[in-house]
Amino acid sequence: MKVCAGCGRENPPDARFCNGCGAALVTRPAPRQQRKTVTVLFCDVTGSTALGERLDLESFRQVMHRYFDTARAVIGRHGGTVEKFIGDAVMAVFGVPVLHEDDALRAVRAAVGLREEIETLNRALEADFGATVSVRTGVNTGQVVTGTEERLATGDAVNLAARLEQAAAPGEIVIGPQTWALVREAVIAEPLESLQLKGKSQPVIAYRLLQVRTDVDPRTRPGLAPLVGRASQLRMLGEVFANVFAERSCSLFTVLGMAGVGKSRLAAEFLRGVDARVVTGTCLSYGQGITYWPVVSMVKQLLDPGHGCPGAAQLMACDAKVTAAINVLLGQEVTVTSPAEIAWAVRKLFESSADLAPLVVVVDDLHWGEPALFDLVEHVADYSRGAPILILCLARPELLDARPGWGGGKLNATTLLLEPLGPAETAALIDELVPTDSGFDPRLRERVQLTAGGNPLFVEEMLALIGESGSSDLTIPATIAALLAARLDQLPAAERTVLECGAVEGQSFHQGTVQVMAPEERDVPGRLSALVHKDLVRPDQPVLLGEDAFRFRHLLIRDAAYQALAKADRAGLHERFARWLAERGAGLVELDEITGYHLEQAYRYRCELGPADDRARCLATDAATHLDAAGRRALDRGDTGAAVNLLERAEVLLPLQELNLAVQLSLTRGMAESGRLDDAISRARWRYRCPGGIGACGRLCGLQPRPASRRARGAHPRDGARPASGRRVARDQHAGNGGHMHLSRADPYQRGTAMAGRRESAKRRLSASARHAQSGPAGRARPLRRGTITIE
Repeated sequence: MKVCAGCGRENPPDARFCNGCGAALVTRPAPRQQRKTVTVLFCDVTGSTALGERLDLESFRQVMHRYFDTARAVIGRHGGTVEKFIGDAVMAVFGVPVLHEDDALRAVRAAVGLREEIETLNRALEADFGATVSVRTGVNTGQVVTGTEERLATGDAVNLAARLEQAAAPGEIVIGPQTWALVREAVIAEPLESLQLKGKSQPVIAYRLLQVRTDVDPRTRPGLAPLVGRASQLRMLGEVFANVFAERSCSLFTVLGMAGVGKSRLAAEFLRGVDARVVTGTCLSYGQGITYWPVVSMVKQLLDPGHGCPGAAQLMACDAKVTAAINVLLGQEVTVTSPAEIAWAVRKLFESSADLAPLVVVVDDLHWGEPALFDLVEHVADYSRGAPILILCLARPELLDARPGWGGGKLNATTLLLEPLGPAETAALIDELVPTDSGFDPRLRERVQLTAGGNPLFVEEMLALIGESGSSDLTIPATIAALLAARLDQLPAAERTVLECGAVEGQSFHQGTVQVMAPEERDVPGRLSALVHKDLVRPDQPVLLGEDAFRFRHLLIRDAAYQALAKADRAGLHERFARWLAERGAGLVELDEITGYHLEQAYRYRCELGPADDRARCLATDAATHLDAAGRRALDRGDTGAAVNLLERAEVLLPLQELNLAVQLSLTRGMAESGRLDDAISRARWRYRCPGGIGACGRLCGLQPRPASRRARGAHPRDGARPASGRRVARDQHAGNGGHMHLSRADPYQRGTAMAGRRESAKRRLSASARHAQSGPAGRARPLRRGTITIE
């Protein structure tokens, strides 16, 4: 059946136009699967079976219908999507169809809101049916797959949310560990004893949610991090304020910057040293009646009986027109008014408040504002006269998408783009937060600096997580991951696709590769220009001739884009890029390394999705070929560490029965030269016992050992088994020559030992080998090829 997008009517499969409204029926493409971190809410009515037995069928149906309506309204109000009703249970997802950085907080607010609404509903149900309902709720955050036709979200996170709901008592809300990590600054909760949940192999940590705090900003960490690298921006703000004060004029100052770059921290430092009355308001990302939310907050601050402004109170007392408009804004009166009248009244209130002392109006998160709010702010900036007012707006670059001409053409407007900190400034910030004499691992310090990419919030969050966990592993905090994923998920689909394809190549990528991986996209240059404008990528120096290159603005943005891809898509895109690069990158020095890596990734993702098929095995063989070639070149130029890494990866990709002898010999040589002597000798011994391996190892070592007994044959070193001891002997070319033999024909262990400077150890090894050979059973030894090692 075809469903009309306009009226919702079902039509026959062959219909081209809707039989109800006549609109053209468009066949929509199948939704593309994505991996997302979402928050799932499960709630159900406890005791519904007994309630259904006690009430009449029609009454029970009405009770449940009103419960479902209440749940749907509360969840929708907080931005969630109800996936389905299951019996007496409700499942909702926050983050589908679009992610938000505060999805977890929205979900717990919805859970608390539903609990409060149920209390109101119960009073009506008691009056109408003599019955009440009690709900229990589970909330969990985790990665799911979205875009399937059957369900909004699929994954273990959904199952765990259902289990948490079942573990909750009537009236309780139980939240999972990742949800707690995202909302802990904004809620009051108590830990539960570890839960043994059905289907989970390990105990689950969970928390009982008591209430959501309204007295704190969940985005603000306790205490202020030191302000580093913002002296010039702070000076600009100070100069603008000094001009406002001296000329008794109004100025609009806008600070733009990506989340976490330090906009609020800069404003806090400025306000701490300014002699003025300050009112603040924050735009909300969702909710009802939020158009003037920040303005209402400011007006209430000015009219507060205890701490308000006398000038504002005096104006309200003597100007009936201003009073009427302000009362409508505050919801104290219901009368007809207009946005223009409200903007005029607010301007008058600000001017009267600034009569005796300068007024600083701070509007935070303006990018979430509504057009009417933008109009109000610009009205105040354009028409205020004779009063020292500084309007300080803090916003992300998305503000310019919502209001392209913001501040443009105004002589009293200044816009500042706050860039990330430079490497030296980031290092200084880390030193302020974690002094150099604190014992913090210097290597971990460098990794934090590199990963943070100059974002002060990222530095602070990562250091805080390391301090809390006590681990030396660098993990991206859930708050940062949610913030970046939400920003990318809100991009237009075409731009997001281009960004994800670029992420497959790496932090730096080429326009041509994106076009190859997204052939359906006809305007890749235009999409990339839009992403540059949004400060997600920047032009970069190309590696491939004739190509335009781009670089992700931040490493974590690249990671967020890549992680949103389904594994099946990753496999296909890696393979497609590798095949294209093999044709186009003939002059690339690292062609084999890069091509081998992408084929290897394609193979691994296919194996993670199911048993390897013929295509996957073909990918493994191709990847091993490229990695082997790259490893041999690295070995030839003396880069033994890289050579061993490449050759080991090539070896792992091939099944045991198809192990390449040349790979084995190169790997053994690389291990010996890099100092992994035990691994080299074990590998050589195992190779001697493989069919056809004795002669090959003889060519490597200049030796021809006798066959090992069946009992002595060992397993391949990569299987984790310890190889059985085999007999290898060496004989001097001339007796009594002082142990002089050619290094190029030595046993790998002897060769590596000698190269490492362990001369005495090498001599003892040679002597022991000779004695071992002479003591062997008669008739089983085979003639040996003579070789020499020269030990200086």
